[in-house]
Amino acid sequence: MFTGIITGVGRIAAVHDLGSSSSHGKRLSIAVPDGYLDDVGLGDSIALNGACMTVTTLDPTQKLFTIDISAESLDKTAGLSEAQTRVNLEKALRASDRLGGHIVSGHVDGIGTVRRFEPVGESWELRVLAPPALARFLAYKGSITINGVSLTVNSVNDVADGSEVSINLIPHTVENTALGSLSAGSRVNLEIDTVARYVERMLQAGAIQPPTQDKLP
Repeated sequence: MFTGIITGVGRIAAVHDLGSSSSHGKRLSIAVPDGYLDDVGLGDSIALNGACMTVTTLDPTQKLFTIDISAESLDKTAGLSEAQTRVNLEKALRASDRLGGHIVSGHVDGIGTVRRFEPVGESWELRVLAPPALARFLAYKGSITINGVSLTVNSVNDVADGSEVSINLIPHTVENTALGSLSAGSRVNLEIDTVARYVERMLQAGAIQPPTQDKLP
């Protein structure tokens, strides 16, 4: 589990194919800030742009760790296949940590497209088009994770090709995450709010009554 509060910005230092066909995944080497790997061990979970990955090797002296990403994950995420790409990093949540953002699973629900990323006063407005399947999970003042960052939705506008959400980014967020690298047309990883996911499931199953148990005589 994660919170959507980014703990570092890394860079995809190298991309290696794990096979020759489209069914093979890739091995990514991730360069990280000084000291970032001091409390990381093999097998730990780290979210890259909101996608939960497993540390397969690490080299603290070189400030590098590797992850293996499957072809399925590559197909369902954005921004994790090109060398030199900046990526948002978050280590898995500890039970004693503050929940500064919202509950995030690290499972990408869909890929959105940036419609606008422009300064507004001292802040920045980020507009992202979410696919139609995610529209019912997006709400005014609700939570959404974009490239692993926990954000609050300022407005929702349903359109023919999906749902456009507008988000205000303060300078601190732009400066301390990789969101500052976005531009119109960028593809981003989206994760809907966990609570919204369960509410949707409960509404779908609401008409189904559980079987009654026969009473003993």
